[in-house]
Amino acid sequence: MVSRRQLLKGFGVGIAGLMLSKLEEIPCLASHHGGHGRHKIVPPDEAIARLKEGNKRYVSMKCLKDPGIGPKVREMLTKGQWPYATILSCSDSRVPPEIIFDEGLGRLFIVRVAGNIINPALLGSIEYASLHSTSRLVVVMGHESCGAVGAAVHAFEHPESKETPAIEDIIERIMPAVKKAHKKTGATGKVLVEAAARENVKMVIKQIRDQSPSLRKMQTKGELKIIGAYYYLKTGKVEFWV
Repeated sequence: MVSRRQLLKGFGVGIAGLMLSKLEEIPCLASHHGGHGRHKIVPPDEAIARLKEGNKRYVSMKCLKDPGIGPKVREMLTKGQWPYATILSCSDSRVPPEIIFDEGLGRLFIVRVAGNIINPALLGSIEYASLHSTSRLVVVMGHESCGAVGAAVHAFEHPESKETPAIEDIIERIMPAVKKAHKKTGATGKVLVEAAARENVKMVIKQIRDQSPSLRKMQTKGELKIIGAYYYLKTGKVEFWV
């Protein structure tokens, strides 16, 4: 059997990265408290626990002095990447996942787009992180006061309004969540924005499962979890929907 060392020597960084997910053990960033080492792929529940711990540090303003962003880490990451979680989050400048979860380089595979929506390119990015890299957790994270969801609510309440074609595409992808939230709650305005933002997270989780047979298969086998989360701007807390 070809050893991991031989495999890495025999292939370039790109090919090695694609093959690493098939290995029983992979090079990974070690714990936050020292050094680097070799660790097994992080199971979904452990990945959730890491994110919760990081968010707790962020909220309490007890962030790590160095979460893993220095020269040694950057040098190691020239050989590949081994993230333990994928975060699909909004592009909103107030919602940076690495800061919210007090994480360093190479640990989170971030996919950001206004309204944390899904489309083929974004789904392909999420698939890559789990099928060809080491992420075994997918988190769809919405947040309060989401501008993209607010635009969809405005379009729902003022159908005569029009945006650019590109923004309209985002609005159309969020609109089913707005309509469902309105039907459930009867809410309008800001209240509807919050209800729709939560509904949008649930909808996107379902879309990922429905549109990706590969990820769905991993989830069915217990190898992967796809969960929701919601970020509160004022407190900095992340609520996980496991």
